[in-house]
Amino acid sequence: MSDTVHDRAAPSPSDLRRWRKYLAAERAEAAVYRDLASRRSGEERDILLALAEAEGRHEQHWIRLLGNDVGHPQTGDLRTRFLGFLARRFGSVFVLALAQRAESRSPYEADNDATDAMAADERIHEEVVRALAARGRQRLSGTFRAAVFGANDGLVSNLALVLGVGAAGVDTRIVLLTGIAGLLAGALSMGAGEYVSVRSQRELLDATTPSQETGDSVPFLDVDANELALVYRARGMSVDDATTHAAEVIDAAAVGGRSTAPVLRPQDHEAVGSAIGAALSSFCFFASGAIIPVLPYLFGAEGSTAVIISAVLVGLALLGTGAIVGLLAGASPFKRALRQLAIGFGAAGVTYLLGLLFGVSAG
Repeated sequence: MSDTVHDRAAPSPSDLRRWRKYLAAERAEAAVYRDLASRRSGEERDILLALAEAEGRHEQHWIRLLGNDVGHPQTGDLRTRFLGFLARRFGSVFVLALAQRAESRSPYEADNDATDAMAADERIHEEVVRALAARGRQRLSGTFRAAVFGANDGLVSNLALVLGVGAAGVDTRIVLLTGIAGLLAGALSMGAGEYVSVRSQRELLDATTPSQETGDSVPFLDVDANELALVYRARGMSVDDATTHAAEVIDAAAVGGRSTAPVLRPQDHEAVGSAIGAALSSFCFFASGAIIPVLPYLFGAEGSTAVIISAVLVGLALLGTGAIVGLLAGASPFKRALRQLAIGFGAAGVTYLLGLLFGVSAG
């Protein structure tokens, strides 16, 4: 494979079909990036449009190869068309994660009719999309983590509780009561734990944030001693940088009568949300998962029928959350879904077997 197209006397029918497929894929991918760009602004929009332009260059390569055999425009493969649909409807980080996977599966490296530059472009495109997706992942990582963790915890813990109690052979009403009690207890525990966690984090951050009195004291510092530099050194600056920055702050304060720069700026990554908001979110996420194993019992199902329905519903939910995690991570949604299912059913299976054991022992 080289940067120039191989000379060909006459392309075979299979060559023409493959080139047309590549052409359709490039057109579809360019359309996806343009659709995503229409929902962005500023730098992200410019980057997405540049990706669409690059796909356009690849499109021209296949058009030149096909010559008079371009034929009627074809649609891209199902995956790329699905990406386009999502891009037009949502334009979210999930679409970028899917696009990242699509770029990583480029066939150009193994195809002698694609140039080395095109194969390299596709590898770079993957990294560009990965970086764009990372921005979106950062923006929703906290909320998404809480949602997935809370919902999965509710799904698995309450399924395990319901199956374990049900396997012991107790009355259906007791199983239902146990499931509801597990839902409320778990959701309240999650909410309380999240409240304490966020509240404690905010209190720790408040303890490290400089007081206003510290800034007001800057104009009265001894310029020669310049002890303000010790503050910046304690916060991680080098001796020279701390001395220079402290001198700048003192000079500015001397002109303005007070400090015009903060002694300390909390790091962006230390920002936390509302403790009450986090607690309510955790409560709702856990409850939304924990209610699913109880649904068959709420609607009157009993015995093995209720167990099977509950397991199927929870299995579908675990597959869904696992697939979403996979999509967001730019990994295989199928593998992540199966992993989530195996972990959830593994935990529930243990308690079910214990319930059977205790049920036989009690009998």
